[in-house]
Amino acid sequence: MINEKSMLAKLQGILKEYWGYDSFRPFQKDAMLSALSERDSVVVLPTGGGKSLCFQAPALAMDGMAVVVSPLISLMKDQVDALCGCGVGAVRIDSSQSEAERGQVRSDIASGKVKLLYVSPERLMQANFVNYLKQLDLSMIAIDEAHCISMWGHDFRKEYRQLGELKKILPGVAIHSYTATATGQVQEDIVSQLGLENPSVLIGSFDRANLVYRVEPVKNEIDQVCEVIDRNKGESGIIYCIRRKDVDSMCATLGVRGYKALPYHAGMNDEARKMNQDAFIHDKVDIIVATIAFGMGIDKSNVRFVIHAGMPKSVENYQQESGRAGRDGLEAECCLFYSGNDYRIWKFFADQAEGTGRAIALKKLSGIYGFCTSGCCRHRVLVEYFGQSLDKTNCAGCDVCLGDHEYMEDSLVIGQKVLSGVVRLEERFGADYNSLVLIGSKDKGILENGHEGLSTYGLLSDYSRGNVRDWVEQLVGQGFLAKTGDYNVLSVTDAGRELLKGEAEPKLMKPLKKDKKKKKRKSKIADQSWEGVDEGLFEDLRALRKELADEKGVPAFVVFGDAALRDMARKRPSSGRRFMEINGVGHKKRKDYGEMFVETISRYCADNELEMDLF
Repeated sequence: MINEKSMLAKLQGILKEYWGYDSFRPFQKDAMLSALSERDSVVVLPTGGGKSLCFQAPALAMDGMAVVVSPLISLMKDQVDALCGCGVGAVRIDSSQSEAERGQVRSDIASGKVKLLYVSPERLMQANFVNYLKQLDLSMIAIDEAHCISMWGHDFRKEYRQLGELKKILPGVAIHSYTATATGQVQEDIVSQLGLENPSVLIGSFDRANLVYRVEPVKNEIDQVCEVIDRNKGESGIIYCIRRKDVDSMCATLGVRGYKALPYHAGMNDEARKMNQDAFIHDKVDIIVATIAFGMGIDKSNVRFVIHAGMPKSVENYQQESGRAGRDGLEAECCLFYSGNDYRIWKFFADQAEGTGRAIALKKLSGIYGFCTSGCCRHRVLVEYFGQSLDKTNCAGCDVCLGDHEYMEDSLVIGQKVLSGVVRLEERFGADYNSLVLIGSKDKGILENGHEGLSTYGLLSDYSRGNVRDWVEQLVGQGFLAKTGDYNVLSVTDAGRELLKGEAEPKLMKPLKKDKKKKKRKSKIADQSWEGVDEGLFEDLRALRKELADEKGVPAFVVFGDAALRDMARKRPSSGRRFMEINGVGHKKRKDYGEMFVETISRYCADNELEMDLF
């Protein structure tokens, strides 16, 4: 048994010395103690929740070397660079290295300098590599992005399934699995597939309170996208599109409008993709437009906005992709623009799968569509999807709770009219056809079917087809209607029958007037994170950080994250000793950068007659 008190003291010392942190984040302490006790574990923490520290800090406290399984070379490189920048002995072995470079890594491992070795699942499971590891003193195996092992996970990778052999080939070595997005089913699958023995299962909150979620139907997509970019002028952002051609089109249109954006998708060659990704990571371009091929492979902490120009294929995908924003814990904006056509595109892809795969894909698609159309608190819908609850009535961090939307006063009456129309059509038609009947369209098909004679024909003739179509989707998302069969035929659910009797009430959004843009309200966390920060000093510190990062050839966040810079611009330390009190400054970073940052702070404060050392 480990001495918990002494080990916690040791861990706190390590956190302060290498990362400059004074305390643990939620669940970190328990996750670290599981690693130190050499008990298998499953750790589910949101992106930005300090998940990596759960194995990195214990690795420094233990004898031997930890092996970290990571899915992508770019992700490994960023994490190793960040660790080395903190003074941690970390290396990687991957196919991008020369034989001489890999030889140097093995030499460093032999010398005992290395505490963390990053490898891909494919390399780890090679017979010769396994034999090499058997000769080493291993402290643990940490499997990052562990959801990839599960078919129910949003990023299933066959290579991860081989990791189930680790318990047999490296007996006695504890296995710890980490992921940001895993439903209960995925958690069970991770334990089963990896053969974990009596694991400690630690599940943090799935709520990313620092993210502001906004969801809107597509009206004029490029205008909607540009509005978000303009709100976050000069900040790093990712725009996700469903198809490659959408990426290219979005990039071209943004270019015409004067924005500099680079594309990233699987249709580009490796060199072009890498060049564009590096430009984004190193802050040489603010905006990258990508398919879902982009995202898992970056560790960039200062992404301030993520836009989905199209609905993703699952809630898990959305949680992962939107989770690229605000990894530093500061405020960030996540905007999703969806249409019924997005649903049809993803359903087409889902239908190509067979058996269980198709059923899983359709269930996930239904979940994300409900998130888009529900009109309920976005934070609440997300955490409830993952089996948790939100302990507040107003999240103060989504379009619904911030009051971006206005709702129809007669939502119940409109909902009853829509559902009555579905019933009168004997639940045999889709959303488009039902909407046309409700507005009293003289479409040829309606007249041929004689549906202009229905009592529900023209019941909503005061509204446009688009308005009614949006309400249909909202009623689907809120569970009053369901789409069934290959043709998405509308049917009334049990909840819908309660609505028809007046025993339940929907929330239907007012149509947005084209000539009236409602100003988006800022979230409380945005105000709080800037409280006391001198923005001019922050920009000077950002410029210094970029200059130093360019000199070293590393991403800016490897030098310092935005959270550390804001803390500097808030407290304005006047000496190296006080600089160490900034959250995120460890011993090596003080040694490498302290003098330059303190000098910049001192000069700015002198020029602007500002007080220093506001601790």
